[in-house]
Amino acid sequence: MESSVAVRGRGFGKTLRRDAWWMPPLSVAVGLSLFGAYATWAIMFGNTNNVYFADPYLSPFYSPCITASCPEKIRFFGVGWWPFSPAILMMGIILGFRGTCYYYRKAYYRAFFADPPACAVGEFRGDRYKGETSFPWILQNLHRYFMYLSIVVILFLAYDTGHGFFFEDGLGVGVGSIILLINWLLLTGYLFGCHSLRHIIGGNVDCYSCTLGGKARHGLWKRATWFNKRHQLFAWTSLIFVCFTDLYIRLVAMGTFTDLRIL
Repeated sequence: MESSVAVRGRGFGKTLRRDAWWMPPLSVAVGLSLFGAYATWAIMFGNTNNVYFADPYLSPFYSPCITASCPEKIRFFGVGWWPFSPAILMMGIILGFRGTCYYYRKAYYRAFFADPPACAVGEFRGDRYKGETSFPWILQNLHRYFMYLSIVVILFLAYDTGHGFFFEDGLGVGVGSIILLINWLLLTGYLFGCHSLRHIIGGNVDCYSCTLGGKARHGLWKRATWFNKRHQLFAWTSLIFVCFTDLYIRLVAMGTFTDLRIL
């Protein structure tokens, strides 16, 4: 059996593999393209008549709501200084976080740049790989900082999720309340599985028992590891569900159907 190095040397797409190796990158390309198209529309053009808010539900794309056009009830501490769509600022952070994510790098490098197309499959650059050491790829090193900002976003989403249980007549539960809660749990699971977060918790430690608070850190590291092992699962389920959550709230706000009140 020839080595994968020899196969790569034959040129782009050359391989000894007999399986449908092109299916995973193709499905990733389709999935990310659909998400990108929907998110772009929702952020840039989908804020007419405040259809991102159906009391008490606020679309996660628009949290926190910081423009003068935001309904007074949900405007973040009365702030109205942002002149553009309120979704642009928040989604810039989220896309920065996901775009520099270790899992997503592998996914879209293969899906859109064929770099490499798959394991043991010939690629364009051959043996000229230089890593992420030049512009723009060196910007991937900003991942940790986007993670810090994403923690702030998750806290805003936690507040909006809680707000989704408070109706005009008091505390209650609607279908939208449950959807917002599931959405927050999936997004939080994706954040908790972040490689950088796991490293901050347990990295640079050779002996937990020799470190201050080592037992607590080891416990947190083990929990982060559970999420990290399922990082790909949380990445895709949270991506799909956040779009579904936005769409559900829009349809309720537009009067397409009425949100079912459970309690």
